[in-house]
Amino acid sequence: MRVSIIDYGMGNLRSVQKAFEQTGCQSTIVTTAHEVDNAGVLVLPGVGAFRKCFENLDRLGLISSIVKSIESGKPFFGICLGLQILFSESEEFGSCPGLGVISGRVVRFPAEQRDAGGVLLKIPHMGWNNFLTMKGDLFKGVEMSNNVYYVHSYYAEISSHTIATCEYILPFSAAMQNENFYATQFHPEKSADIGEKILQNFLEL
Repeated sequence: MRVSIIDYGMGNLRSVQKAFEQTGCQSTIVTTAHEVDNAGVLVLPGVGAFRKCFENLDRLGLISSIVKSIESGKPFFGICLGLQILFSESEEFGSCPGLGVISGRVVRFPAEQRDAGGVLLKIPHMGWNNFLTMKGDLFKGVEMSNNVYYVHSYYAEISSHTIATCEYILPFSAAMQNENFYATQFHPEKSADIGEKILQNFLEL
């Protein structure tokens, strides 16, 4: 199985590529609509700002190909910003449209606050957190107490597509799924053995 990882200038591509290679699958970096159209398994990673992500995808002519790939039923995996851009819009730096694959909004965490133990919950949410809820085969062999790695100031609202949640200041979508597409707010490529297990589960779905 070959995984095609989309390069639109906003992802830690080598870390994502290495994480998939550790599962035993081959991976390649793709940059054109033609390559996206011909991909078997498509991965959209990302770090940074929502608006810049949309602008880069648009400039490279990739938006239509990504949406068509998802709608065609091909396996798709989004990571962090690659999850958020699937939504209808984000409020980051003013309202900005997304790909519209998921109906809903990406919003900013409310003001920093202290948890019940007095620990200041800073924004961005950066570091290791366990799961609040989870369901589905993507998490086969994963426990809710297992930690995964996050770096984000904005979060996806919980919806019918949410298959895992995390709590940081408030509950938010840690993972989304609808038929063939899966996406995680956390970075599986930075989440050690648990992240590798989740990617392996995705490839076996």
